Amino acid sequence: MRPIIRPYVLYTALIGALTLASAAGAIADGTPLPRVTVANPVAQTVPGWDEYTGRFEAIQQVEVRPRVSGAIDSIHFVDGQLVQQGDLLFVIDPRPFRIAVDSAKADVARAKAQVKVAAYDLTRGQQLIKTRVIGQSELEHYEAELGVARAEQLRAAAALDDALLNLEWTEVRAPISGRVSDHRIDIGNLVKGGQADATLLTTIVSLDPIHFVFDASEADYIRYARLSAAGKRELSREVSHPVMIRLADEVDWSQGRTGVMNFVDNQLNARGGTIRGRAVIENKDLFLIPGTFGRLRLFGGNSDALLVPDTTILSDQAKKIVFVVDEKNRVAQRTVTLGTIYQGLRVILDGLSKSDRVVIEGVANPFVRPGVEVVAEEVTIALPLDTAAN
Repeated sequence: MRPIIRPYVLYTALIGALTLASAAGAIADGTPLPRVTVANPVAQTVPGWDEYTGRFEAIQQVEVRPRVSGAIDSIHFVDGQLVQQGDLLFVIDPRPFRIAVDSAKADVARAKAQVKVAAYDLTRGQQLIKTRVIGQSELEHYEAELGVARAEQLRAAAALDDALLNLEWTEVRAPISGRVSDHRIDIGNLVKGGQADATLLTTIVSLDPIHFVFDASEADYIRYARLSAAGKRELSREVSHPVMIRLADEVDWSQGRTGVMNFVDNQLNARGGTIRGRAVIENKDLFLIPGTFGRLRLFGGNSDALLVPDTTILSDQAKKIVFVVDEKNRVAQRTVTLGTIYQGLRVILDGLSKSDRVVIEGVANPFVRPGVEVVAEEVTIALPLDTAAN
């Protein structure tokens, strides 16, 4: 039985044959060869950047709690406003504490009077002992009474200081500058003061500067340690490496913020296999608030790389490729691994060598395909004047 050849198979084969014939006959029929421009990749030492997801945290965060108990007499801030350190926030009814201060002042006055009486008795006793009206034991008794009176004066003075301090604490003031939350207690409510189980009145977070906290993998930490041991990159514990941070709606790093690393934790998280890092960023406009997520780019050390114009990169399904021209002026295809954009050029991490002649102009010509002979004009890739990393 003769095989059945479907019409679309014949059509496809015919088109392929005509295409190959036209390419192979480029010289035979006098058609000029495709012209391309080629250049060697630029060998350059480029900074490497590692990216991490994290969130912003306040450098200072304070829970405002009273130090004395009483009823809330007044509130002196608007929920959510900016406050400065020392600003008055709450007032606790001060009347009981003023009474305590007055009582302590009376105790101090009484103690001073007792000291005067004891000092007079001692002076009189010192005179009487000379005439042997009193004995040595009675004189020592006067000296002891003076010591007791002076100690009582010190105790009364300390009690007065304590009463004054409690009166001062009836005015609850902002311990730091930042943005205050809402008030958790209304006027008239009783609050509990002290060091344990004190009533939460509100919270304050500082905003400028602000921290960005993220987790790096164990593999990244080991790589940084290896680079440090080799003298290629100092650890972030020792040097404030620069960072760039962009928010979720910022597509380019130039839109983000800059900062520096200022902390790396002292151990890895055994459960997650990560280590905590932290950067500090200026926030003069107070746009950033604690809890916001972002993307951080951290300097990962310099490395030798090859750079080519980004327009030379083609896509072959999931692969990235470039065209090169060999010593016989025939086009060949190379699969490459891409890095970031640096100085306006694309970093090639793998797939090219410094001697390759990369097609930088003419890649859009449909006749420039692997295996085709071309006329190659050699040029040199010029680095842009702007050397800032993108």
